[in-house]
Amino acid sequence: MADVEKKETVIIGAGPGGYVAAIRASELGQKVTLIEKSDKLGGVCLNVGCVPSKALIAAGHRFQEANDASTYGITTQPATIDFAKTQDWKQKKVVDRMTSGVKMLLNKHKVEIIQGEAVLDSDTQLRVMPVGPQQFMSADTGRTIQFENLIIASGSHPIEIPGFKFDGRVIDSTGGLNLPEIPKEFVVIGGGYVGTELAGAYANLGSHVTIIEGLPSILAGFSKDMVSVVLKSLKKKGVDIITSATAKSSSQDDKSVSVTYEVDGKESTIKADYCMVTVGRRPNTDDIGLEYTKVKLDDHKLLKLTSRDERLLNTSLPLVILLPAQHWLTKPSSKARLPLVQLLARILLMIILGFLAFASPILN
Repeated sequence: MADVEKKETVIIGAGPGGYVAAIRASELGQKVTLIEKSDKLGGVCLNVGCVPSKALIAAGHRFQEANDASTYGITTQPATIDFAKTQDWKQKKVVDRMTSGVKMLLNKHKVEIIQGEAVLDSDTQLRVMPVGPQQFMSADTGRTIQFENLIIASGSHPIEIPGFKFDGRVIDSTGGLNLPEIPKEFVVIGGGYVGTELAGAYANLGSHVTIIEGLPSILAGFSKDMVSVVLKSLKKKGVDIITSATAKSSSQDDKSVSVTYEVDGKESTIKADYCMVTVGRRPNTDDIGLEYTKVKLDDHKLLKLTSRDERLLNTSLPLVILLPAQHWLTKPSSKARLPLVQLLARILLMIILGFLAFASPILN
C-alpha cells in the first residue's frame, strides 16, 4: 500500500469553482492541493463552455459585420470563412491562453497540482489514480491522501436522452463547439441558454438552425421581456423554433442525421448535418466515492448535507463541500484569520459570473 500523504486542504476539480477556491484558500494561508483528472485546467467553462462559446460568437459577428458592410456604405467582396482556421484560433489564441493563465496563477499561489482521478474512501482520506497522459502528476501508480479540509468542485456532464446517444452526428455542447465544418442544417434539441446561444452563433456563421424545445417557450425561467428580444434576434437570423415538442428518435448515416419529434400527437422528421442535444447537465458525483463518506445525495445527484453534522458545511453550492469545515470557521491552521465566508463569496461570485458568461448571448 502506498504511503499516506497528509494534506491540509484538498480540492477536487480545477474548474472555476475549484481553481478560484484554491487561489483564495492559499491567500488565506492554507496549504492547498488541487486534483484534476483532465490534462487541462479550467474545467468545462474555460475549455468547452463559456470561453470557447464566446470566441465562436465573436467570429460569427465578425463574419456578419463583413457581410453587412454595405449597410454602412462600404463595398466589399462577399465574405468567406475558413472554419478550420476559426477553430484553430479559438483553441490556441483564446482557450489555451486562458488555461495557461490559470496554471500560472495557481503556481504563483503555490498550489500543488495533481493530475489524476480522486476517489474518496472515507471522510478524511482519498485515493488518486492516474488517468491519461500525466502532465501534472508524478509517475506513481496511485496516491493515498489524508486531508484536513476538502472542497468538492467536480463539475458536471451533459444529459443524454433516449434515442439520442452522443455519437457521430448526434453531439453535446462540447461537440457543438468543436465541429469540423459549419453545418448547412443544424438541429438543436433544448432551448435553454446553452442551446440558444450556440444556435445563434451558428446562424451567424451561415447555418440554417432549428431549435426543438419541449416547453411552450425557449429560455424558460428568464423574463418575458428578455426572451422576446432573443426571439426577435433569432428570427432575424432565420432560426426556426419549434416549441411544446418532444424529441423522439434519431437515425444517421455518414453525411446526415434525421431527427423525429412530436407536437400535439403528430410526428415530423427533420434532416440535418448535425443534431446537438442541450437539455441540461448532471453533477459528477457518481464515481468519486461519496458512498464511503457521510455525504448523501438527493434525487438529482446533488450533495445533500445535514446541518446537524458539524463536520459538514453546506456552502449553498451544489458541488462544493468542506470536510471538516469548522477548522476554517473557528481556528486558523496557519497565519490566516479571515472567515470562510470570504472564500465562499469568491466562489459564488465566480460561479455566477461563469453562468452569465455562458448565458448572455450577443443579440445584434
